[in-house]
Amino acid sequence: MKIVVSEFVSLDGVMEDPGGAEGYKNGGWSFKFNRGPEGDKFKVDELSAAGALLLGRVTYQGFAKAWPAIKDPDGFADKMNGIRKYVVSNTLKDAEATWNNTTIVRGDMAAEIAKLKARSGGDLLVFGSARLAQGLAEHGLVDDYRLMVYPVILGGGKRLFADAGKMASLKLVDTKPAGDGIVMLTYQAV
Repeated sequence: MKIVVSEFVSLDGVMEDPGGAEGYKNGGWSFKFNRGPEGDKFKVDELSAAGALLLGRVTYQGFAKAWPAIKDPDGFADKMNGIRKYVVSNTLKDAEATWNNTTIVRGDMAAEIAKLKARSGGDLLVFGSARLAQGLAEHGLVDDYRLMVYPVILGGGKRLFADAGKMASLKLVDTKPAGDGIVMLTYQAV
């Protein structure tokens, strides 16, 4: 399995609260832009290629609250609700993992994720989950980054690439424009 980190990010690298559900100062910033049919296809295609979602606790809890109630004609919500989910948390209780097909990953994050990655069955797709994405990068577990870069500078907030203390090289494998000035970038780890 490949680990794919897929994020909405601002031009200044902020990934915090693009949908507005977390109540941060600039929350909901991604909804100020239309991502167009190209952006929608990008998200549908990556979810269709995924074998499972890999999420941090905060993102998982937000998604678990929202997605079961969403109905859409293109089946994206059905796929989100039906896909296998791994939530990385040492604090989430089994009784709180109520979203369909959820497994809690506990213990040594890097070791447990490396075991998941060794399996076959489609990509492990990471949405949101800032701390998890940063931890995966720190341990060299990310294979691809798929970034939807929005034409906005937020000036602060959680960043996808925090100070990791070391350089990492990436190879650009795809770039496409979408909607209102959004650029979709796909990078592979080198």
